[in-house]
Amino acid sequence: MRGFPFDQPGRFWRGNLHCHSTLSDGKLPAAEVCRRYQEAGYDFISLTEHFMASYDFPIADTRPFRSAGFTTLIGSELHAGETEMGGVWHILAVGLPLDFAPPTAQESGPQLAARARATGAFVAAAHPQWYTLTQEDILSLGEIDAIEVYNGVADDGNDRADSWQLTEVLLGRGRRYLVYAADDFHYIETHHDFCRGWVWVKAEELTPEALLASLKAGYFYSSTGPQLYDVQLEAGRRVTVRCSPAERVLVNGRGPATAMAAGRGLTEVTLDISKLTSPYLRVTVRDSLGGRAWTNPLWLDEL
Repeated sequence: MRGFPFDQPGRFWRGNLHCHSTLSDGKLPAAEVCRRYQEAGYDFISLTEHFMASYDFPIADTRPFRSAGFTTLIGSELHAGETEMGGVWHILAVGLPLDFAPPTAQESGPQLAARARATGAFVAAAHPQWYTLTQEDILSLGEIDAIEVYNGVADDGNDRADSWQLTEVLLGRGRRYLVYAADDFHYIETHHDFCRGWVWVKAEELTPEALLASLKAGYFYSSTGPQLYDVQLEAGRRVTVRCSPAERVLVNGRGPATAMAAGRGLTEVTLDISKLTSPYLRVTVRDSLGGRAWTNPLWLDEL
């Protein structure tokens, strides 16, 4: 089933899909950015520079920084045109070819997203709450893969890190987006923007190709702290969650109804979801430090 990784073969690899270096507006060289993530225990990153004329349209060639235990996906943060509120588009594309062409003066954000999708990249709406994207904006992007529901740099930058509300409305209207968290690391002195949000991707190999395939299939979950070990839906009436120690485990979907367990050090819970009337479900785990982990939405008609 799309977006549910736990029964897939392989193992989980920790990665960051959105960060920057001195090739655009980051403060550290690309090699140093890769080194810091590897030392922090990450298995992969995508260095997604701002694809703008002011930076000479960089697409970071991070292949020299790959090793047996660490890899990179070629990506970029694409910009073109204007959103409904008048800002330039921010579109994340992971898995781009290095020769991806710059946008023309006439190319819109949706057109640029479509061109990135045509390359096979994982394409997403970056930090929508940070710059007030509307539902119409997101829908105009067409069949993008995902929405960035948590952006770490925005937490300190303008207190708009969380984009779940907009995402939930679109999900409730039947739009089948995946979701992910990222830190958007720049090394900003006034921000805590390193290791603040990431993904765990299930794949059989630590290769760019295997990771990209799993991202496109939705075989990952997102976190700002906790780990999810297993989530199982039983006969459409119960959900069992195994996780690192948590204080809250929640299952919700469209509308306010929620199945929840609360306590100290929860590591396995089974929740009755028979009263949740929603076409999709998602699991949230919250730990004692306020960190959260989120599954992708699970659409019940895909079971």
